Amino acid sequence: MKAYVFPGQGAQFVGMGKDLFDHSALARDMFEKANEILGFRITDLMFAGTDEDLRQTNVTQPAIFLHSVILAATLGDGFKPDMVAGHSLGEFSALVANKTLSFEDGLRLVSARARAMQKACETEPSTMAAILGLDDTKVEEICASIEEVVVPANYNSPGQLVISGSLKGIEVACERLKAAGARRALPLKVGGAFHSPLMEPARAELADAINATHFSTPICAVYQNATAQKVVDPAQIKVNLIAQLTAPVLWTQIVQHMIADGADNFIEVGPGNVLQGLISKIGKEVTVSGA
Repeated sequence: MKAYVFPGQGAQFVGMGKDLFDHSALARDMFEKANEILGFRITDLMFAGTDEDLRQTNVTQPAIFLHSVILAATLGDGFKPDMVAGHSLGEFSALVANKTLSFEDGLRLVSARARAMQKACETEPSTMAAILGLDDTKVEEICASIEEVVVPANYNSPGQLVISGSLKGIEVACERLKAAGARRALPLKVGGAFHSPLMEPARAELADAINATHFSTPICAVYQNATAQKVVDPAQIKVNLIAQLTAPVLWTQIVQHMIADGADNFIEVGPGNVLQGLISKIGKEVTVSGA
């Protein structure tokens, strides 16, 4: 069975999507529609901007979404997913790919998400760190022992967990996790503590936009970040999507559940190949490739 997966923030690069724009009339139409919806020419920043341009949350998130969704659209009849999932932001791409959301509504929600998250980051300085080579339960235990806000945020693959929290909380956690035997505890260059309680103001803001948007019954199940379970009910998809901003990304569990449900061919749709690497570590018996 084919599982299509969609990357999240961090996969962006200058020039992303230009090949699609140059070689596909459908892609050009979708990119121009995006420029119109966003109110600025995101294509200029994607195709010929700077790394700094692409690091701005209000650019990064729509850019990755557009690259992923437009690439999926250009696959035409070759795009036949049995199931879909996306990592963090990528969940919105997955929901357009499986027809839960229209392209236009998906882009509007991603743009609203980016603005809300940027605002939350500016209100309370915070950050994230990647922890390598330590058991998940040990990371959870140490995070819970710290008085500052610090929580597991991304369960990326066995032995690779990203934590999220206050600046002080992450600093203390990195020290304690290294002392406990972590191979690396690496602070990340991100705008804030994504997938943590510090994103609550953004979650509340995005909830209004999600609840005001029409969600259709999808053509196949989506495995959602907040629960790792497959979902086809539009009302439940909304609930889980709202929870996503403050809940951890259960990527390891998502891939395990997809494999248990028959997925043996994973195809990453979007910039980069990060998810292919993670999936290879989670399920060594499956095939992985890019679209």
